[in-house]
Amino acid sequence: MTASTPTTGGRGQEAREAGYEPDPRRWRALWVTLVAGFMSLLDVTIVAVALPTMQRDLHASPAQVQWVVSGYALTFALALVTAGRLGDALDRRRIFLLALSGFVLFSAVCGAAPDITLLVVARLAQGLAAGFMAPQNSALIQQMFRGAERGRAFGFFGATVGISSAAGPITGGAILALASGADGWRWVFYVNVPIGILAVLLGRRLLPRVQGSGRGHVDAFGVLLLGLGVLALMYPLVQADSGGIGRVWWLFPIGAAVLAGFVQWQRRVVAKGAEPLLDPRLFSTVRGYAIGAGVGTLYFIGFSGVWLVFALFYQHGLGFSPLRSGLAVTPFALGSACAAVVAGRLVDRLGRLLTVCGLAGVIAGLGGTALLLHYVDLGIAPWVAAPVLFLGGIGGGFVVSPNITMTLRDVPVSMAGAAGGALQTGQRLGAAVGTAALPGLYYLELGRHNDYRGAVVVALAAALIGMVASLALAAFDWQRDRLIRPRHRKCPQEVANSPVHSRQS
Repeated sequence: MTASTPTTGGRGQEAREAGYEPDPRRWRALWVTLVAGFMSLLDVTIVAVALPTMQRDLHASPAQVQWVVSGYALTFALALVTAGRLGDALDRRRIFLLALSGFVLFSAVCGAAPDITLLVVARLAQGLAAGFMAPQNSALIQQMFRGAERGRAFGFFGATVGISSAAGPITGGAILALASGADGWRWVFYVNVPIGILAVLLGRRLLPRVQGSGRGHVDAFGVLLLGLGVLALMYPLVQADSGGIGRVWWLFPIGAAVLAGFVQWQRRVVAKGAEPLLDPRLFSTVRGYAIGAGVGTLYFIGFSGVWLVFALFYQHGLGFSPLRSGLAVTPFALGSACAAVVAGRLVDRLGRLLTVCGLAGVIAGLGGTALLLHYVDLGIAPWVAAPVLFLGGIGGGFVVSPNITMTLRDVPVSMAGAAGGALQTGQRLGAAVGTAALPGLYYLELGRHNDYRGAVVVALAAALIGMVASLALAAFDWQRDRLIRPRHRKCPQEVANSPVHSRQS
């Protein structure tokens, strides 16, 4: 068996897939995967607004109830790459449906949990199921769509990612407002059950029955190394609220060393001609993958933590209810949803320039919002800031979906699961950094000066640092692509002879 060689150009990929026959059910199947993906990502943030009532009703300590959020994020991130590789090797449809079924089951267990211990255990299992489901989403898009259609499909996928992150607080607030009472928080989990059951039934009918590579072997030692490395990096971050970074900061260098060992091990596996868990050549030879992963990770550092900062400022600083706090940031979600769908149609024409413009829009929107919250009268500041947040949301819609499209478009379909899992692992790590660092800075500034305005400005300024770094990386890639594009123009015969991804026995 020879090792696989990822393609280095999109045109070679298109030539290789010339025999592709579109599934007439592909757009309906896409909506099944998007609904499932929306639920799994929404559950990262929707639970946060219900933590106070959970803690009171279950008589839990702050450290225990924090695991309801952080435990889900941890197991979610741990599963992604391994789940993607299993989908590539076996059957993405089967793994997706099994993971979705598990997600629904554990959502019901979370809702019915009589004590905090069972709730935390169920959340860990729910996060694991979500982690197995997530990489199959992007891989199924790779499998079902080609060419311009793939860009539009990823546009919808990017809208789902952006909206689910921004809509968590308002959705949780709305559920708590409707399901008032001692056990109202349980409906934050129960709401997944009917939607998930419908998605499973439709998925069984609509998702394509295409097998993977047929090689069920998974690099077990690679799974162990990657899992330990991600765990070491994530654990202090998910425990940041209870002092985890100060207590176990030494896990960061250990995690970095283990991940470096993982990379070396994967190179050794490839050199032997065996199947790696994550082929290192994705980062070195697939055009746009490494930079796209970096852009996504840096963006999510700022993007994910912003919503917690807004929730803290509006609820603690201005006395808003969870629902009203969520409504105050809804313009960003609306702008992101509108722009992401349009971006899917523009990405083939504008390429990385679309991401550059989007990041500039997000920076302008969040920076303008910070200034308005600082200088405008607090009675009207949230509403004056709404149009500026909408502008930032439009920028965000031009970031997530185009970046996913450009990062994955040249990845061979047979490696789409592992590649999508690695991309989302980077995003989850970035999100963990942001959700730990930004609220921490907010509380630090608030403790020093007891000034809610100053605290929100400092936290948003820190978020902008990550986004400016993401913009610099995207601009570099855009300029590089402009310089090398003329050299990659090929005649039809050259396209036909382009390097391809091959798996031979």
